[in-house]
Amino acid sequence: MRRYRVENCSIERTLAVLGEKWTFLVLREAFNGVRRFADLQALTGAPRQVLSARLTRLVDEGLLRKVPYQEPGQRQRDEYRLTQKGLDLYPIMIALMHWGDRYVADPEGPPVVVTHRDCGAPVSLHMTCADGHEVAGPREATPQPGPGARLSATA
Repeated sequence: MRRYRVENCSIERTLAVLGEKWTFLVLREAFNGVRRFADLQALTGAPRQVLSARLTRLVDEGLLRKVPYQEPGQRQRDEYRLTQKGLDLYPIMIALMHWGDRYVADPEGPPVVVTHRDCGAPVSLHMTCADGHEVAGPREATPQPGPGARLSATA
């Protein structure tokens, strides 16, 4: 069996950006259209300093962008809006929600059901290969070295 180095693992690098609770809660609210700091703080329950740090990181990583706004008689502030890079996380957020609905929801069921805006049917995720075949789970998939794979010294 060949062993590959994992210092360039895409999962590890993604977790370095996203891998903690407050980040996911901020993203949850951003996908729900919440844009302002005070609203994000109220809805996530994040401490002010934690939220500020997470928003800075999400902006630095290009997942959110700041857009200035000013209420009459107030100083200028920033709203936080998802970028395309941030929007591309939507399937991950839906997958996390569906897993939670299945395994950790209240007995009454999930608190939120995401539906298709056009027809009202519930949204579901499916994996397919490039040829269009549905992949039901890990037993139907095989990890292969990609172009960034590097052999380890102990192969």
